Amino acid sequence: MSAKDTIEAKLAAQFAPVFLDVIDESNKHFGHAGWREGGETHFRVRIATRHFDGMSRVAQHRAVMDVLDAELKDRVHALAIEVLPVDGPWE
Repeated sequence: MSAKDTIEAKLAAQFAPVFLDVIDESNKHFGHAGWREGGETHFRVRIATRHFDGMSRVAQHRAVMDVLDAELKDRVHALAIEVLPVDGPWE
């Protein structure tokens, strides 16, 4: 399973998001630290979920990073997290 597929599956299972977009941005980081041939090193996660209601931004990001701990310790070098409003709009 690709890193992107793993990230999507773990976040969907943990947070039941109403919107989830996982974007491989590795190509934007060619030659930078952590970049590897074949990509799957730098990701952006855009997520909207009721699970984050009442949580601070820091707590939201920690929750995502906790779920993806194994990937962050292994093959994912960087992760950008955007928590979006549950009611949209999402673009």
